[in-house]
Amino acid sequence: MPDDNDNDKEKQKNAKDFYEAATLGVLFPVAMGVGFGIGYGLDKVFHTWPWLTGIFTVFGIAAAFVQLFRTGSNSDGG
Repeated sequence: MPDDNDNDKEKQKNAKDFYEAATLGVLFPVAMGVGFGIGYGLDKVFHTWPWLTGIFTVFGIAAAFVQLFRTGSNSDGG
């Protein structure tokens, strides 16, 4: 039946949308944490506290926003 096929496609689209939203929800804290960790480690090595921690945390936030914009531009708009 055509209705069953359309219903399955709608469920797949909903599942994909949920997956993308969940991925972005995890991406932001992970990207910030990785940036912070790299900066903190480099600060310990080079004794530059808090400069590299702040810079790499900002890089992590920027990376998360870049991924957010990529995901938004790849969506089919509907």
